[in-house]
Amino acid sequence: MKKEPVLVVLAAGMGSRYGGLKQMDPVDDQGHAILDYSVFDARRAGFKKVVFIIKHAIEKDFKEVIGSRIEPFMEVEYVFQELDVLPEGYEVPEGRVKPFGTGHAVLCCKDVVDGPFAVINADDYYGPKAFAVLYDYLISHEDDDLYRYVMVGFHIEKTITENGHVARGVCTVDEDHFLTEIVERTRIEKVGQGAAYTLDDGATWNPLPDRTPVSMNCWGFSRSFMDALEEKFPAFLDKGLKENPEKCEYFLPSVVEALLKEGKATVEVRESEQKWYGVTYQEDKEVVVNALAGMRSDSQEVGPDKLYPKDLWA
Repeated sequence: MKKEPVLVVLAAGMGSRYGGLKQMDPVDDQGHAILDYSVFDARRAGFKKVVFIIKHAIEKDFKEVIGSRIEPFMEVEYVFQELDVLPEGYEVPEGRVKPFGTGHAVLCCKDVVDGPFAVINADDYYGPKAFAVLYDYLISHEDDDLYRYVMVGFHIEKTITENGHVARGVCTVDEDHFLTEIVERTRIEKVGQGAAYTLDDGATWNPLPDRTPVSMNCWGFSRSFMDALEEKFPAFLDKGLKENPEKCEYFLPSVVEALLKEGKATVEVRESEQKWYGVTYQEDKEVVVNALAGMRSDSQEVGPDKLYPKDLWA
């Protein structure tokens, strides 16, 4: 019998550019965070279990603020991404405080995720259709001679902020809507009316055309991806800890890219027409608050224009 898909939420980030723990920051007058809206959408799509990846330092507050609201409606599990969660024989470099990245975060779930799973960021708003796509794909697809994954892609112009630079996985997609390449661009900004990235600290800019699909860490995987993360992590550490011990990161999209190049996996890209909302910077918060207010009903009734009831967890 096929296992029910699990939602995995990346919520251990430090929020250095935002200046605080944005995964718990309220975005409405009911005290809901962006994360509440995402988990609400996931539950509505069919997900019944959520795994939150957090740090021990925020455990108490996270469970009180987020977990207590969601636990009556979904099975909730907590996993901790800490620096010392490393394979045998490896140690945390002296002076390192930065987490080891999204790939490492997901790998921390290997003992509690034993079937298909979706991965999202805690501080990103994806919209209801993204979760419907993930759930429907995960219950209807299985690995065969290849690993079969899915990604909900967003158009670059709908994911940038007016308030600084962002990192995005820039995707190349073939005519059959399969991912052929994903390249992590760590400095993308709004330039003129469009988006562009720089590789030389702003000396030159490379434009990204409108409707270029980018990854916002909205993925659907079979259990095989967890095994791939575990298999490739030591090689990453061998290289990363030698070249950049304090800041190297094990990016989830980099592992996907490696599997594509090895011919082991396919990733179907379902492009979303919705605008993404997020809070990379403190100045982004007002935009998110206003957008969600426009989607929320004044009552518990919802409809095509009012996607959310006044109280999500009533």
